[in-house]
Amino acid sequence: MTLTVTSRERYLTAPRKPNATRMVKRAFRFEESLAELEQLVERMEQGNLPLEESLKLFERGIQLTRSCQKALKEAEQKVQVLLEENGEPTLQPFTDES
Repeated sequence: MTLTVTSRERYLTAPRKPNATRMVKRAFRFEESLAELEQLVERMEQGNLPLEESLKLFERGIQLTRSCQKALKEAEQKVQVLLEENGEPTLQPFTDES
């Protein structure tokens, strides 16, 4: 008995290579997101955008705002964990070393 493998079966069982067109989730960069948000605000404040584009930019601005707020919240929580001593928060004096 001989088994014949069709090209379709070969395609379906072949290991998949990474597809360059797939969206790759890159690491969140707070500073870049904040700069993009500022640019969006400037463009929208000019007031000369069509409604559809304004809505698109507004939606992107909301996404950026939420991402930045989340990053700030996580950073704040990390700082609090780092400042805890034996499970108790400790106050650290603020010194401006500039």
